[in-house]
Amino acid sequence: MTRSSADVLAGARWRCAATEPGSVTHPDALDTVTDWVTASVPGTVVGALRESQSDAGRAKQFASPSVSSSVESSDWWFVTTAATTGEGSWLLQFDGLTAFADVWIDGVLVASSESMFAPGEVSIPAGVGVGERVRVAIHFHSLAATLKARRPRGRWRSSMVREQGLRWIRTTMLGMAPVFSGVPVPVGPWRGIRLLDKRVAAVTSVSTQASVHGTTGRVAISARLTGLPASLDYVTVRVGEHSQRLAAIAGPDGFHDVSGVVEVADAQLWWPHTHGAPCTYPVTLETDGVSEHLGSVGFRTVEVDRSDGGFRLSVNGIGVYCRGSVWVPTDPISLQGDAGTTRVLEKLAEAGLNMVRIPGTMFYESDHFWVECARLGILVWQDMMLATLDPPDTDEFFELVATEVTAFLDRVRGNPALAVFCGGSETEQQPTMLGLVDQHIPLIHSRLLELISTVAPELEYVTSSPSAPRGGEQLTTHVGSGVAHYFGVGAYRRPLADVLSARVRFATESLAFSIPPSNAVIENEFGSLTVAGHHPAWKAAVPRDNGSSWDFEDVRDHYVHALFGEDAREVRWSDPERYLDLGRAAVCEAFASTLGYWRRPDSRCDGALTLALRDLEPGPGWGVLDWNGDPKAPWFVLRRSAKPIALLVTDDGMDGLRLDAINETAEPVVGEIRFRAHSRSGVVPVDVALPVKVEAHSSLTWSVDSLVGRFTDLTHVFRFGARTYDAVTVTLEGEDGEMVDEVVHLLGSPARPLERSVGLVATARTVGDDEWVVDVTTDAAAQYVALELQGFEPEDSWFHLAPNGRRTVHLRRTGQATKVIGRVRALNSHTSVAVTPPSVPATRSSPTKRTTKKTSVAGN
Repeated sequence: MTRSSADVLAGARWRCAATEPGSVTHPDALDTVTDWVTASVPGTVVGALRESQSDAGRAKQFASPSVSSSVESSDWWFVTTAATTGEGSWLLQFDGLTAFADVWIDGVLVASSESMFAPGEVSIPAGVGVGERVRVAIHFHSLAATLKARRPRGRWRSSMVREQGLRWIRTTMLGMAPVFSGVPVPVGPWRGIRLLDKRVAAVTSVSTQASVHGTTGRVAISARLTGLPASLDYVTVRVGEHSQRLAAIAGPDGFHDVSGVVEVADAQLWWPHTHGAPCTYPVTLETDGVSEHLGSVGFRTVEVDRSDGGFRLSVNGIGVYCRGSVWVPTDPISLQGDAGTTRVLEKLAEAGLNMVRIPGTMFYESDHFWVECARLGILVWQDMMLATLDPPDTDEFFELVATEVTAFLDRVRGNPALAVFCGGSETEQQPTMLGLVDQHIPLIHSRLLELISTVAPELEYVTSSPSAPRGGEQLTTHVGSGVAHYFGVGAYRRPLADVLSARVRFATESLAFSIPPSNAVIENEFGSLTVAGHHPAWKAAVPRDNGSSWDFEDVRDHYVHALFGEDAREVRWSDPERYLDLGRAAVCEAFASTLGYWRRPDSRCDGALTLALRDLEPGPGWGVLDWNGDPKAPWFVLRRSAKPIALLVTDDGMDGLRLDAINETAEPVVGEIRFRAHSRSGVVPVDVALPVKVEAHSSLTWSVDSLVGRFTDLTHVFRFGARTYDAVTVTLEGEDGEMVDEVVHLLGSPARPLERSVGLVATARTVGDDEWVVDVTTDAAAQYVALELQGFEPEDSWFHLAPNGRRTVHLRRTGQATKVIGRVRALNSHTSVAVTPPSVPATRSSPTKRTTKKTSVAGN
C-alpha cells in the first residue's frame, strides 16, 4: 500500500522545451516544437539542461550569470506519456510547481497553480480524458512576462530586488535578487507529481502531531486512504512498538479518513544532539496485512523565554544555546540533492552546531531534509517565504499564503526539529530602515499569527527576522533586544570590541564576509590565485547589497588593515597567496572574537547563526562551506567554538584572561584542567593543573589569575617592562586521560611579525584501520596553521600552536588517495612545509615539569 504502486507516473520519462511567451497555449500545438531536452521530475529547466549530454554547450550557457533572464523570459513545457491501469478514477497530486503553471491531462486543463509553494490535488472521474495511455503536460508561464502586468505598488520599495512586482508572486528570490544572481531562476515541477489510480490502495495524505504529557508521548494522526474496501472500518497505526486501532470512515468519494491518537508510555525524549540523544519513533499504518511507513515523530517540548527583551529557547525544560548558520540549498540548480543535504547536515552536527535557519529568500526544504534534521538532532528555524517586500493585504493573497503554510505544517508538524516559525526575512526591517511611520503589516502581525494559533498553537511564532520584542518601543534595527541581524562586526566595519556593547540577545544572521575558498579550489575553478580581488569572474561571486558602492570583499580587506596593519590592495599586487591568507585570518579573528564572547554564560546571548552555511556558486561567498560543501577557514573556528563540552579563553581587559568550561551534555564532566603560559623562547613559566567537575547542563568560570593563584599580567595590560608571555594553552582531560578539549590562545596583537620560518614540521601516519592523522609541531608560536591536503579533509585547521606546540589532526578521506600529500603553512611564516611520512615511530613529547593544585575549584 504505497503511493508509488498506485502512481502511473512513477518512473515516467519527461522532457522539456521552451516556447515564446503566449505562443503555445494548448499541448496539442507542441507537435511543432523540436528543441526538447530530457528532464528529471522533480527538477527544473536548468537542472535538465545541466544533465543533458547532447546539449552540453547550451547547458553551459544556461549555467552562466545570464541564466535567470534566459529562463524567465520563455514559457516552458514539461511533457510525459505513461501507461495507465485502465479506466479507473484518478487523483492528481503535485507537491510544488513554480509559479503560474497549468496542468493538462490528455488535452484537458485540470489544474492551475499561482504559487511555487502551495501543493495541489485534483480528482479526475472515471472516463474523463484518461485512457490506456495518458499524456501529462505542464505549462510554466514566463515569469518575466507575468511581471509586466501592472499591479498596485507596495508601501515601500524593497532594496533586495529590482522587480517590485514580486510582492504579488509566491516564488523564491533565487535568481531574482542580485545577491543570488549567480544561480538561475527555478522553473519546473520542483517537487513530486503523481497520478494515482484511486482503485489501488494508497495513503494519499497524512499529518502527525507529537506531544508529551509527563512521561507519555501522544501522536495525533490524520490520514486519508484510497483503494480500500468500503467495508473496512479500522486500520492499525504503530508508533515504535506501540499500536492503536483507529476508525476508518468511508466517504462517498471513495476515500477513507483516519484520525485518532496513539499513546507511547515512558516515551524517550528527542533532544538537540548537543544536549542529549535525538530519539525518534517510526510511524506505520497497517491494514489487510500491508503496512506503509508514514515517517517518524519525536517527543519534546519547546518554549521561548522573551522576558527582559531576550529570546531564550528551551527544549524539554533545558536552555539551549543555539548556534549554526543560515541554510543554503545544496543544489540550487535542480533544487534536489538529497545526498548533498545529508553530507552537509552530518558535517554540521559533527561540528557541534545545533540549528539552521531556512530564510525567507529560499524555499521550503524537502522531506529528506526534515528527516535528516530529526535524525541528527538539529533544530530548524523556519521562515515563511517572504523577504523585504510589502506583502499585499488582500484575501486572495492571504489565501495563497494560508494554503502554503497549512500544507507545510501538515507535512512537518510532527517533526521534532521544527523549533520556530517566522514571518519572513527582513520583512519588518526594510520599512524600518526606510523610515516608514506605519509599520503594521497585517499579513505577519495579525493574519498569519491567527492562522498559526489555530493550526499549530504549540508552535513558537516570530513575526520576522529580525524583530523587536513584543509590545516594546525598540526598533527592529536595534540589535540589543529581540531577534537581531548583527553585522556590526562585518558589513558595518565596527571594531571587534563592538560585540561587547551591542548586547545581542539572539542573532539569526551575523558575521557576513566574502570568504575565499581554499587555494586548491580557487586554482581549480578560476585557474590561478591572481584572480582574487579584481577579476570579473571572481568579483561576480563576491556578495554585494543591491545598489551599494562596496562589496563584502571590501569589508574583508578593511579588517585585514584594522587587525594586521597591512594594506590589502598592496599585498594583493605583490603576493596574492598572502593576500588571501590575510583575508581568511581576518575573518577567523572576527568569528573567534564574536562567537567566543557570545558563548560566554554571562553574555546574555542565547543564539548565534552566521550568514551563511554554504556558497551558492564557486567563489568567495558568504558560506563557511564552499559550493561543494568543503570547509573554508572560519568553519574551523565555528567548529571549535561550538563544542558541547568546550573551553573558552577570553580577554577581560584589566582583569586579565578569563576561562570558561561549558558542559551542555546530560552527564557531568569529571577530569583535569591544565593551564600553561609560554614565553617566546618556549619556556613554560606557568604550569598549573586542577581537578574539576562540571555538572550536566552547566558551566564554570575562573579568572586565570585566581586559577594560577597569583598576579601574572599574562596579557601585558599593566605594561610593566617587556612582554613576558607569548601564548597560553588550556586543556581539559577526562578521568580516562582522553583529551576533551584544547585551546591555544596567542597573546598580544594579531599583527605578528612575518618570520622566515617558525619551525613547522608535519608528519602523516596511520592509526587504526587505514585511518590517517597528521602530527604538526612547531618551534616558535605558529599563527593560523592551515593544512591543505589532496584527497583528505582535516578535522581541524586554521589553529594556533604555542612555542614547542604539537597538534594531532585526524583526517577524513574524500578521494581515492592512498597516502597523505599536501602542505602545511602558518600566517606568520614565510615558508610552508610538505607533509612527510614518519621516519621513525611517532612518540609523545616529554611532558614539561608542572605544579598541580590539588584542590577542586568551583569557579568564581
